[in-house]
Amino acid sequence: MNKKSQAVSKNKDHGASPRYTILVMDMLNDFIYGRLKSVRARKIIPKIKYLLDFARRKNIPIFYCNDEHLLSDPEIRVWGAHAIKGTNGADVIQDIKPTYNDLMIPKRGYSAFDKSRLEKALESTYNGKGPTTIIMTGIHTHICIKHSTYDAFTRGYDIIIAEDGVNAFTKNDHIFALEYMKANYGARIQKISEIIRDINQQSIL
Repeated sequence: MNKKSQAVSKNKDHGASPRYTILVMDMLNDFIYGRLKSVRARKIIPKIKYLLDFARRKNIPIFYCNDEHLLSDPEIRVWGAHAIKGTNGADVIQDIKPTYNDLMIPKRGYSAFDKSRLEKALESTYNGKGPTTIIMTGIHTHICIKHSTYDAFTRGYDIIIAEDGVNAFTKNDHIFALEYMKANYGARIQKISEIIRDINQQSIL
């Protein structure tokens, strides 16, 4: 049995309602207001906040997956120093600060799964059953969202990309990544209003 098959049999109960979790990717000062700031990234803040407020009311687990770099990390050679561990630039923006129930997952690469404790943290949710479905939010669609979505896909998770809750430096990068993840990882691309609607409908079934 390959790794993906193991994940499917472990995380999915046939006929059961989906178990959701939300990943908030790199909504940090350096990416929104600092060295790698992006005006396009600011546009998704209210949408993410709306989804997170809803998720907390529904007791849906939320994981903040954040760059926390050392100067020796490979990314620094490409992008320059950013989100360095212990600096203000590596802090989550004030608009969507985590609450006491949310879990912070430091990462030093593009994928939230790479050499992090995310996988074990996910497995511990829902009384050890783990989620079946991961909702991706944050930045950047074509980099950290895309890499993390691949790793979620290989672990057998269903994936929803919050179309208006992710963004990239350019519109072309954003659209290309959405289409790529849909075609290659089977990701569902939905607006946050649609995600909330579907979760609410499943809650009353």
